[in-house]
Amino acid sequence: MKKSKQQVSQSRRKFLRNAGITGGAAAVAAGAPGIAMAEATPEDGKDKPQEGYRLTKHILDYYKTAAS
Repeated sequence: MKKSKQQVSQSRRKFLRNAGITGGAAAVAAGAPGIAMAEATPEDGKDKPQEGYRLTKHILDYYKTAAS
């Protein structure tokens, strides 16, 4: 049984639409990885150490030598 050109065209359009939707969803998921992850809290109530940029003695010494 042969498919008519209209049926082929509709199935092709459906495939392309689904591929576009899937690609868009993948791009959003890859662009926002922190949204889906929940932040874990320590169970024992202790604060975890500060993360990120910190002014330590080593860094302050560097700033003093770089300013000279």
